[in-house]
Amino acid sequence: MASTSRSNLYLGLLCVVFAVVLIFIWIPLDTDSAIVEKVRGRFKIGDALAPTVAACFVLFGGILLLASERHDPLQFAIRKHHISFMASLVAVTVISLLVMRFAGTFIAEIANLFRTEPVEYRLLRATAGWKHIGFSLGGILMVAGIIAIVERGFSLRGLLTAVLAVLAMIAMFDLPFEDLLLPPNGDV
Repeated sequence: MASTSRSNLYLGLLCVVFAVVLIFIWIPLDTDSAIVEKVRGRFKIGDALAPTVAACFVLFGGILLLASERHDPLQFAIRKHHISFMASLVAVTVISLLVMRFAGTFIAEIANLFRTEPVEYRLLRATAGWKHIGFSLGGILMVAGIIAIVERGFSLRGLLTAVLAVLAMIAMFDLPFEDLLLPPNGDV
């Protein structure tokens, strides 16, 4: 008699533990403000809102895996190719976040080679165009890279999907809020 796989149990537990660490330890230590703040009688989005919402989605997914999918007889056992797939996703994500973090500063330094009066990216991070450099390049790299991993190859359709996804995120998060800085501009 073959033993049943426990991969959904392990994945669910991993998601729940990761989300709890994010919500109660990492986010409070890494942000300067709460989820929502009241400033001069007006509510303002805090630094902790977006990561807390994302962590709640991870927590909800982990709880769903633990509650309903844990005993699914059709779940697969974790194999070597699953681990390499996840490692590829993590590598693309880390590289994309590094591009996102340093692209604006790098472009500003390149611009300084052709200017008589140097610019400092930290002072430009809230101006149109400049504030989108890192988010756009890193976001497109992340989405297109993940699509390429899933589809097992790069495609123009995947690149266009990445561009549209990043433009949609800019339209949803940057345009409506005048005091919101897209990542990573709050840390630069």
